[in-house]
Amino acid sequence: MAEQLLWAKLRAGNFHKLKFFRQYGIGGYIADFYCPVKKLVIEVDGGQHYDKETREYDDEREKYMKALGVRTIRFNNHEVLTKMEAVLEVLERMVGI
Repeated sequence: MAEQLLWAKLRAGNFHKLKFFRQYGIGGYIADFYCPVKKLVIEVDGGQHYDKETREYDDEREKYMKALGVRTIRFNNHEVLTKMEAVLEVLERMVGI
């Protein structure tokens, strides 16, 4: 649900005319959202991302992305569902708007 709501804000150039892709493959990883022009991955995390094994996997994925020059920003489901405007403001800062 949270991913769908954020996608509605990002898709079709809705967010400052930037092109985002959903469920985009980078190497052996799948990013929730990716903007190639800004080299930015956006992840929307549910509760499963807070256990040790998943956190370690996420850390490895972020290291991989960083080595490619891709930044990663993470939001949890609750933030997206209840604080969408704040999430969009953070994204604006990330992309230099």
